[in-house]
Amino acid sequence: MNYFFSALIYYVLILPISMLPFFLMYGVSDFLFLIFYYLIPYRRKVVLQNLRSSFPEKSPDEIKKIERRFYKHFCDVILETLKLFSASKQSIEKRVKIVNPELLNKYYQDGKSLVLATGHYANWEWPAITLPSHSKHKGTGIYQKLSSKFFDKKLRQTRAKFGMELMSTKEVAEFFEAHKNELCAYGFINDQSPSKPQNGHWGTFLGQPTCMSTGAERYATQYDYPVLYGVITRIKRGHYQIEYKVVSEKPSLEKPFYITEESARINESLIKSDPAFWLWTHRRWKHKPIS
Repeated sequence: MNYFFSALIYYVLILPISMLPFFLMYGVSDFLFLIFYYLIPYRRKVVLQNLRSSFPEKSPDEIKKIERRFYKHFCDVILETLKLFSASKQSIEKRVKIVNPELLNKYYQDGKSLVLATGHYANWEWPAITLPSHSKHKGTGIYQKLSSKFFDKKLRQTRAKFGMELMSTKEVAEFFEAHKNELCAYGFINDQSPSKPQNGHWGTFLGQPTCMSTGAERYATQYDYPVLYGVITRIKRGHYQIEYKVVSEKPSLEKPFYITEESARINESLIKSDPAFWLWTHRRWKHKPIS
């Protein structure tokens, strides 16, 4: 997609939608649900396969109900992500409740940087960008660089206006080393499939052999930064909360893959509590263990 065409899509379609009042934005989300679920099914086979494999004990009717609720929420997350292009910092902060910000500030007072892990549950975008408002740490996040130079630039600019600094997946090692003398909070999405399965850790997640990304554990161990897991839940439509749980105070003293496994268990428990809010379109189990 060339720069001009990307800019055209942004200014003609994305930005006007982003600028809609919240109640109209969710009306667009309802319409998008009809398209993605009925008219042009978006990854329906992937979603159904993931749900059936993860919850073999559930009946077809139960799976169907979860699937419908997932697509409704999925469309909300798409529109909520677009909203960030125009939303004010205050408008998003009103919709994200921080349960225990004092935990982050305790580590700041102790002079410790943090590794913050979370998963693709509820809305991971809004809590992430509000980090600078409830922590004194320098907020940083890792993202996959976009192929479109226009949208990659817009993404960085949007996050920067909220105080976040982004680093691409190829910049992580360099970024950690360059900022080791600053107090930073490094955000990781911990439930992605590693691009190179040989670098991942094989464990069990939702009852299935799963290749887990070890990036958060690797950097936390290398720099001995405490690891917290951000448990994000949906309060009601358009409103979320995040509560931080300590995974490890001293990563350098943990057994190999403890941090990765413990983070997966927290995420798994959250998904089982209400499966509709996890990202089931993600090809989480595309890698298969070598027998």
